[in-house]
Amino acid sequence: MSAIPQQVLANQKASLDKFLAVQGTFFGGFEKLVDLNLKVIKATLDDVAEKSQQAIEVKDVQEALAFTSGLVQPNAEKALAYSKHVYDIVSGVQADLSKLTEDQIAQGQQQVSEAIEQFSKNAPTGSESAVALLKSSLATANSAYESVNKAAKQAAAAAESNIAAATNATFKAAADAAEATKAPRARRSAA
Repeated sequence: MSAIPQQVLANQKASLDKFLAVQGTFFGGFEKLVDLNLKVIKATLDDVAEKSQQAIEVKDVQEALAFTSGLVQPNAEKALAYSKHVYDIVSGVQADLSKLTEDQIAQGQQQVSEAIEQFSKNAPTGSESAVALLKSSLATANSAYESVNKAAKQAAAAAESNIAAATNATFKAAADAAEATKAPRARRSAA
């Protein structure tokens, strides 16, 4: 058997392996989202049962106001926590896909480099400048890719930092709002 069919078979196998890796990454993320949603549904059902029991035990208007205002902050915190979990899952899938893509690009760069090297060995005399141009172009392309990749990673890190800061600020605002609603009631009860 010649080397070309073997190389074609190897490339097809590598492509299939990459496809399965991407598929596995997506399925893993989907599985985590389903698991998260099942846990949230179970916790919500338990919480609804508990809150329903508490609502039945409310005896007057003051207790009703305290009960309803007490529902706001925990639900806001739960919604933010859920959003954070979803973001973490999606970020994990994105990171895995980025790693697979980087591996694919590195392999492609290696193949191009090997092809240029093979070409340079078999090139006719006088084509040294063309080979040097090809090698220089490959080095420039690799350098540009590394720069873009580095900038993208820095942008992703900055975005993640901003999301974390916004989430923390939202949690603090929700806690402050809950405290603000409790303060007037406490003053009214004391009066």
